Amino acid sequence: KFWLNLNVKSFGTTFFINISLLKNSYHNIKRIADFLVAAFLLVVLSPLQLGIYVLMTFQNGGSALFHQVRPGKHGQFFTIYKFKTMRDTRNADGQLLPDHKRITTIGRIVRKLSLDELPQLWNVLKGEMSFVGPRPLLPEYLPLYSPEQFQRHAVSPGITGWAQVNGRNKLSWKEKFDLDLYYVQHQSFALDLKILGMTLLKLIRPTDINAGQNITMEPFNGNN
Repeated sequence: KFWLNLNVKSFGTTFFINISLLKNSYHNIKRIADFLVAAFLLVVLSPLQLGIYVLMTFQNGGSALFHQVRPGKHGQFFTIYKFKTMRDTRNADGQLLPDHKRITTIGRIVRKLSLDELPQLWNVLKGEMSFVGPRPLLPEYLPLYSPEQFQRHAVSPGITGWAQVNGRNKLSWKEKFDLDLYYVQHQSFALDLKILGMTLLKLIRPTDINAGQNITMEPFNGNN
């Protein structure tokens, strides 16, 4: 532990501040805030989530939830949850059809309003995610990261993040990683609040949701 000795001569008093506690206070307070806000939103938005669940179940002809293993903080795996906005429609060869042919009518609306992310409130409640942080990507990308890119896993992944409010799916992978690393290196309450505010604005005026003809980003191959 590191200690800072401050001697205030006018009062003849010496103050000792635990620097490690100061550094941890941001993360501790952020975790408490994440838990309380996620619990509140899960209760308040439960009718909305139930309505979406029922609609998606009927339109998908099956499960309304999408779940997938993703790497979180320090690369530890967890299961992420989202509302399932695309059917599992396949061609004669058994391959999934392109995204724009599988997305449902309700799914398109849900994605446009980012309501498909609501089930991730459970991930936040459990401490697997935060409201703000780099988006959790696919596990198969882990061996493709450079040491610098892997630093995005130094913090908990988020429902929204610096890359999401600065271009989202219209960004190249390099641009996304650069923005993720910026967040890791500059994380603070002020930056978190800025990101949350920008996220609310984008919910009001949705932009940068789709990447060209694809609903999702092109796969990362280590070079793009």
